[in-house]
Amino acid sequence: MTKIITFIALFITSIVLGQTNYEKGMQDALSLWKNKKPSEATAILERIASVEEGNWLPNYYIALINTTQSFRYMDDKSKVKILLETAQKAQDKINIIAPDNPEVLVMQAMIHTAWIVYDPMANGQKLSGDIMYIYNKAYKLAPENPRVVFSKADFEMGMASYFGQDTKPMCAEIEKSLELFANFIPKTPFHPTWGLDRANETSEKCKK
Repeated sequence: MTKIITFIALFITSIVLGQTNYEKGMQDALSLWKNKKPSEATAILERIASVEEGNWLPNYYIALINTTQSFRYMDDKSKVKILLETAQKAQDKINIIAPDNPEVLVMQAMIHTAWIVYDPMANGQKLSGDIMYIYNKAYKLAPENPRVVFSKADFEMGMASYFGQDTKPMCAEIEKSLELFANFIPKTPFHPTWGLDRANETSEKCKK
């Protein structure tokens, strides 16, 4: 009986420690990213992802960090290619883990969008339809998710501007996203919360 109790106690302790290690690792990684140390953040996230194989969040942030970095280095095509390939490798894993998660869908659309910015002539026509399909799917799944609403409207606005079409409907959706951001509560401290700054910036452009 004593052995059983000891085993249970050790088992529970290992779970608690595991959760603590995960939480600390995620906190450290996101803090490093916030402090403009993406490589260091990604290294921690890769270690977490290798342990938390069924958890989509570590690889999600690997994809997000590399994709957002790619937009900053579009003048360096070789660097962008590496960043986006790294992002897609992480994305491929979460596409399997959580294929119908709206946050995961938005992330895949963002990677495709970065490839269009990387080479509009080669990738614009090829990927635009896929992006809209993904955003429409995400919108059906989570019409109250602020990142879904904003990202979909933002992409549609870019398309409308390119073709000289009216952007007022997209501006209305962006205003809607601001309300959704104000009321959004993440499931855990590590679930996505980004997007408000970009939504505010885009909203200001709509008013000009």
